[in-house]
Amino acid sequence: MKIALVHDYIKEYGGAERVLEVLHEIWPQAPVYTTVYLPKFLGPHAERFRNWNIITSWFQKIPFVEKLISPLRLLTPWVFGNWDFRGYDVVVVSATGAYFPNLIVRKPTTLHICYCHTPPRYLYGYPTARDWQKYLLGRILAALINHRLRQVDFISYQRPDYIIANSFEVKRRIEKFYRREATVIYPPVELASSKLASSVQLKKNKKLDASHLDAKRYFLAGGRLARAKRIDLAIEACNRLKLPLKVYGRAFADYGDKLEKIAGPTVEFLGEVSEEELVGLYQGAKALIYPSEYEDFGIMPVEAQSFGTPVIGLAQGGVKETVIDGKTGVLFDEPTVESVVKAIKKLSKLEIKEKDCINNAKKYSKERFKREIMNFVTTKFKGQKTKNK
Repeated sequence: MKIALVHDYIKEYGGAERVLEVLHEIWPQAPVYTTVYLPKFLGPHAERFRNWNIITSWFQKIPFVEKLISPLRLLTPWVFGNWDFRGYDVVVVSATGAYFPNLIVRKPTTLHICYCHTPPRYLYGYPTARDWQKYLLGRILAALINHRLRQVDFISYQRPDYIIANSFEVKRRIEKFYRREATVIYPPVELASSKLASSVQLKKNKKLDASHLDAKRYFLAGGRLARAKRIDLAIEACNRLKLPLKVYGRAFADYGDKLEKIAGPTVEFLGEVSEEELVGLYQGAKALIYPSEYEDFGIMPVEAQSFGTPVIGLAQGGVKETVIDGKTGVLFDEPTVESVVKAIKKLSKLEIKEKDCINNAKKYSKERFKREIMNFVTTKFKGQKTKNK
């Protein structure tokens, strides 16, 4: 198969980029088409994309393009529509919900598969990273523009031959907004089983450093510090209970400033961390606090469980699929400080077994993802060839 990969843009390293990375491991010779590639903003993760064949759009030449990621979505239908994939047998689109990458041009015999992380959250009423409804002008413009963008989005999702959803939550969204069926293949989560995790644990066993001494005495929160992740709830709950909380990750928009303003003396901000540092944080955490609203899937809760660390999570979206309430963590129903406080207290009374967390996380291994994706693409490609004969 001559295959190409398509991704909205590469500017930060999150769950969608982890999926793209594994897709590239499966097909290392496949070029990656994306609107913008900004390695200088990837921090310690920039090395992951080195030596990839990444093909960017004319967006790449726009000055200060990193500040224009959001408004440029208005032009992405033309960008993806002007890329010609008729020379490929298979095109796998990794759709993050930011742009409209399924509007690619391909020949009828080219197999088009979309791995959908989520329909665009800003179009369908889900919490987003920016509070664009804060101002009246924003609400007026959104009312005028988003109606048209929903039409474009619907058309774009009629293009793929097959759609893969990253969770049953996203599968339901696809059925609701696009009237399409989707196959669920959970994203890959491999951190605890990696060689890196073993080396970090070995170092801890050899030397009791400061991070080891406070092992299992702090709570952890973080990832992409964006508004919809509701890290503020974790901070305020730990403030109230005077519990140590470590917050990691890069802040999005002005949300980081807000978090620092409300943080008490028991809250520590670590900034963006390397994968090695993240392994150590998971290994030393008492629990991951994950109050993200309507999460599409949520890789962090699975990563935490893979280290035997329980999760305190908001019972919305994909988290309900990955955390077993009372067995591998505690789920709370309302995105309020009071709910997080109650969940923390409830967790302290439970006997969460590390092996239960680890066994639950094994369902989301990278090997399983590779196998399911390969089987899906190969089977559909053979079927396409047979149909075209």
